[in-house]
Amino acid sequence: MVTEHSAGRLRDLLAASALIGRGAPIEETLDQWTPYLLPQIAADRAADEFDHWGQSTVLDENTGTPVLPRALCETLHAHAGLPSSWPVGNAGVLHVYGYLLSTVATPYGFKRERWTGGGLADALGRDPTHFLPWDANPDTLLRRVTEAVLPVLIENPPGSTTVMRFDEAVGTVGDAFFRTAIVSNRSNDHSALIYGVGQGSDIRVVTAFPVAQPTDAWLTDLRSEPPRPRYNVATG
Repeated sequence: MVTEHSAGRLRDLLAASALIGRGAPIEETLDQWTPYLLPQIAADRAADEFDHWGQSTVLDENTGTPVLPRALCETLHAHAGLPSSWPVGNAGVLHVYGYLLSTVATPYGFKRERWTGGGLADALGRDPTHFLPWDANPDTLLRRVTEAVLPVLIENPPGSTTVMRFDEAVGTVGDAFFRTAIVSNRSNDHSALIYGVGQGSDIRVVTAFPVAQPTDAWLTDLRSEPPRPRYNVATG
């Protein structure tokens, strides 16, 4: 159930996104409409939370167009204390905080819905409100996401079942690899895909999003696709 509080916060988030899209000053707009967002990025910067995430492009692989304005991308990276080389940046900055502010519709809906819709949290065995960015929580949104999805790439997490996990080589770059994991919360029919990039024993998150309850045919098709970079990951 969507509370009146959450509905109001979502309206404010959409207002900020629309204003920034029309050229409004980014920091002033975020401070006014989403006062929780930049402080969370600052806390993540201080705690080195972005180190758990790989690199991504802001260009959607389905549409080939940016899902964020360049100025917004660069502003978020500046607050995170990270370099960005448009259209490539840190996947935590882009997929967590950036996607909240994206106004670009994709074939699968708006990017923010993975954090505001509840399905991804359900699939990962969390309360549906767990990834709402405006909720009072001692942890930042990025830390909540990292703690929920990074274990999926490494081991079977509590509260959900890992349906499939497989690696694909990254060209000829030593022992580098991409890893895909599918998890399902059988009690409520929500599932999720988690994607990361690794080298040796180190693995970093690239993205996470809800998917339909996986069928055997869908899993077979996914596993049998030729190896390739997926889900807007950036390499090199």
